[in-house]
Amino acid sequence: MARMTLEELRKLREGTRSDLKRREAEGKEIQIIIGMGTCGIAAGAKATMDSFINAINENQLTENVLIRQVGCMGHCHSEPTAEIVVPGMPLVIYGDVTPEAAKEIVAKHIIGRELSGHKILDKPAI
Repeated sequence: MARMTLEELRKLREGTRSDLKRREAEGKEIQIIIGMGTCGIAAGAKATMDSFINAINENQLTENVLIRQVGCMGHCHSEPTAEIVVPGMPLVIYGDVTPEAAKEIVAKHIIGRELSGHKILDKPAI
């Protein structure tokens, strides 16, 4: 293994701190829960999760939003799926969440506090 410079080590440390901060659950009321069972992964859930992560980072929401991976959510016909938990709003599961749809969900649901209707798969009755 090649030796790393001090600057490379600092960049690695900052990248690792950023990853750990994103995974920290304490104080985060908003959650994005992504179904990462085998059916979800086969349908593209990894790209969808990466898109959610990028959108959260770009909008500087890492302090407020927790992104979690779970196994099968039971909606294999609509993978990739993402459950969105925002205080004061109904819990919603979105289906067929492409990377583009993930960006829209962050913009509309999480930032705009408005349901992104065309991808809603399931929500509790009011």
